[in-house]
Amino acid sequence: MYVTITKLKLKTPFHFFSLSLHALKVKKQLKNSPCVRAKFTGMGMTHYTMSLWRTKEDLEAFSKSGAHLNSMVNAKKIAGEIQVLTIDSMNLMPWNEAKSLLARSRVIKY
Repeated sequence: MYVTITKLKLKTPFHFFSLSLHALKVKKQLKNSPCVRAKFTGMGMTHYTMSLWRTKEDLEAFSKSGAHLNSMVNAKKIAGEIQVLTIDSMNLMPWNEAKSLLARSRVIKY
């Protein structure tokens, strides 16, 4: 099983509305996907997602299609930086652990 953790920092607080619109569409896509479980947190300029997948193929198919693909294409417009980390894990982890792992991973700056 695989856990993907994402951190997105907005360029400005005004981009929150655009992020929210994309998030609603991605959550709808998640409900119709083979995602085992997902959770979200964030406030202000920084937002996080965490999702659990049985196979890498399921994860990759989701990330490269539909609303998620559209949100990735548009990410440069609203995000100042994005971090994504995928690890082998049987369960989602507490947010403090996930954030610690992200702190040691690669940052994509726009």
